[in-house]
Amino acid sequence: MKKVTRVFWISSIIAILFIIWGIWEDSNMQSVTSKIQEYIVNQFGWFYLFSATGFLIFALYLVFSKYGNIKLGKPGDKPEYSYITWFAMLFSAGMGIGLVFWGAAEPLSHFHTPPYGEAGSVEAAKAAMQYSFFHWGLHPWAVYATIALALAYFKFRRQSSGVVSAILEPLFGDKMKGGWGTLVDTIVVFATVFGVATSLGFGAIQISGGLSFVFGWDQTLTMQMIIILVVTVLYLISAMTGLNKGIKYLSNANIVLALLLMAFLLIIGPTGFIMDLFTDTFGSYLQNLPSMSFRTTPFDETGTWIEGWTMFYWAWWIAWAPFVGTFIARVSRGRTIREFVLGVLLVPTIFGALWFSVFGGSAIYLEMFQDTDIIHYVTDFGKETALFAVLQQFPLGMVMSIIAILLISTFFITSADSATFVLGMQTTGGSLYPPNIVKFIWGIIQSGAAAILLWRGGLEALQTASIIAAFPFTIIMILIVFSMLKSFKEEGRNSDLMRKK
Repeated sequence: MKKVTRVFWISSIIAILFIIWGIWEDSNMQSVTSKIQEYIVNQFGWFYLFSATGFLIFALYLVFSKYGNIKLGKPGDKPEYSYITWFAMLFSAGMGIGLVFWGAAEPLSHFHTPPYGEAGSVEAAKAAMQYSFFHWGLHPWAVYATIALALAYFKFRRQSSGVVSAILEPLFGDKMKGGWGTLVDTIVVFATVFGVATSLGFGAIQISGGLSFVFGWDQTLTMQMIIILVVTVLYLISAMTGLNKGIKYLSNANIVLALLLMAFLLIIGPTGFIMDLFTDTFGSYLQNLPSMSFRTTPFDETGTWIEGWTMFYWAWWIAWAPFVGTFIARVSRGRTIREFVLGVLLVPTIFGALWFSVFGGSAIYLEMFQDTDIIHYVTDFGKETALFAVLQQFPLGMVMSIIAILLISTFFITSADSATFVLGMQTTGGSLYPPNIVKFIWGIIQSGAAAILLWRGGLEALQTASIIAAFPFTIIMILIVFSMLKSFKEEGRNSDLMRKK
């Protein structure tokens, strides 16, 4: 424990106090956090929309700017991982459980409760797919790319410590080495713990839903707690093996399972409809990207659709950003800024769009043309059963459901495994090899937070935690953008001076 910093002690104590608060018999956690969430969404929902879109504009600017040739490392550094392994690792960390959870559930929910238009109509179907692409497309990956780029640039090119506070030194100087830096890094850890806890909660809910749907087991809170316990043991074992063993092998396994499941349904399902839907929706997504990016419905006083979906997602991605960003930065050494941004933005966006076309498209196809009424499963048993309800309508549905449960489990492990590494790194002064005991402690804490959130409020509590945790980190991310621009300009001037000499 000699390597740990003040951030470790402060943030771990805060997290443990949160867990104790949830365990306390007369806890008012749910009411307090709900009021905080309501205030943030009502007063600052626009702030999330502006910020996420700003990060996307910044990322695209870097692709076409002169700074795109800057290497994330020393001039002679080569990428540590192949493209396939790199994409697998960043994708497993960045989307994982959420993509499987919402792949069928989100388009189906939008189809029956659309952002505009008549429920169940062709217009609703188009909007359902378009907004699913929007929520899982360029915006979230731009958020990840922004923080990941900053961490990789300052760690591998400028030899900084690797903690988020060090990125802000060009703006604030030595203040980031004292109390202000500790505050920034504590906020980062706080956002990471609750952003990841949200995903772990989703994973536990869906695994229990899958087991209930496929095998007829009772879906109870006790089952979800047992799932969290079992998977915690598995990901802690994986975390102890290190980045180049546990996470690397499981990430590759995730991609294989995900491709297998997606290809399976694409072939067995309505193939022509799915591919037509993918093509049509991708075009409409790009065409309507600006208007969707700033849509807030200010005149609809009773409308909560944007708050419940877009604003939640933007907050969730930002809460996940320090975790995913640190991990992506760690595996991206040796790539240029242009190569990095294009890879992080485009590949996962296209894969995610195809994923939603296959699973969400199949769900909507069944609702519109087969009259299977999949939505009643979601209404009666929860959103977590949507995927399994869809798979059961096709040949070999049981086989695909079992593969899906296995995929969720491996995503659960890789997400939590990666998070223990990131939390360990951020609380040991940026060490690329944090001690196992530190990773073990953070593994227990994040599983404890997920369990408490599920116990105290289920799906709604998970969403609430993400929105609250993301708010202060959004401000930090905006400062990071300005710090990077200042550093890039300084490097550009120095390069010009060297050429003149």
